[in-house]
Amino acid sequence: MFRHASRFLIRAAAGDGRSHGRTSAIAVARAFSSDVPAAPSQDTAFIEAWKKVAPNIEPPKTPLEFMKPRPPTPSAIPPSSPSTSSLPYQSEISSKEVDMVIIPATTGQMGVLPGHVATIAELKPGLLSVHEGTEVTKYFVSSGFAFIHANSFADIVAIEAVPIDRIDPSLVQKGLTDFTQKLSSATTDLEKAEAQIGVDVHSALNAALSG
Repeated sequence: MFRHASRFLIRAAAGDGRSHGRTSAIAVARAFSSDVPAAPSQDTAFIEAWKKVAPNIEPPKTPLEFMKPRPPTPSAIPPSSPSTSSLPYQSEISSKEVDMVIIPATTGQMGVLPGHVATIAELKPGLLSVHEGTEVTKYFVSSGFAFIHANSFADIVAIEAVPIDRIDPSLVQKGLTDFTQKLSSATTDLEKAEAQIGVDVHSALNAALSG
């Protein structure tokens, strides 16, 4: 039965649409993280559809119930911007109130201040700066995405992020030299692509250290 649950639920939702005179496909709008209410809520449309096909079984929890509530979009620009920086294996920054974050977007360096317009930006290898008063914490990020929400929350999801003071400049120079040599001697497209990635990353590392 559970293997066909999604089909049954779609039929139930479609039936509701027909009963209200709607013949077009039904699209269920999901809330953005900045639109989540103050308390966890249930996906009422899913719960109602579930009860129609399995009234004796408790409905499973939906992603909406696990989403962490966030404050609504303020009417005025807040004094600081809560930021979160996450890696696949750990969280570097967790909802920290900061004055500004400068991210290495593929379109160029992007400064994120409180009240920034909602944006999604792809990250390239480069320097990520977190400004908190007079203190500036710098990380080197390899790639990822930055999600700037309308309520001034900034979520930065990177594949790798290393504090800049943990990077050995001599190893960066050695890596840049090695990959430059590999690029000049590469004979296949794969070898050229791998060597070019190495050159680009180590060049970005070198620029981050010198900056």
